[in-house]
Amino acid sequence: MDVLVGGERFDALQVGVRVLWEIKTHRFDTYSDFIQEREIEKEVAQLIKELAAARACGYDFVVGVSTQAHRLALLARIPTLHVVVTGCTR
Repeated sequence: MDVLVGGERFDALQVGVRVLWEIKTHRFDTYSDFIQEREIEKEVAQLIKELAAARACGYDFVVGVSTQAHRLALLARIPTLHVVVTGCTR
C-alpha cells in the first residue's frame, strides 16, 4: 500500500526511522541500451520529485532496485541518491 507524503506516493514508510522507500523491480539488465536510457530518464524525473517531497517533510529517502547495474545507472544521474540493491525480482 502506498504512502502519500507531500503530494507524492511512496512504496513504503520504514517505521521508527522516518525513511520513505521507492522500490523498483524492473528487469533493468535485460533492457536494450536505448530502453535503459529512457527508463532512467523517466525514473530520475520521478525520483527528484519524491526526494524533494520526502526531505521537505523531514524524511530520508531510499530507492531499492533489483540489480547493481540499475543502481549504478541511477547514481550516475543523481550521485547523492541513497540506492540499495534489494534483489527483489518481478
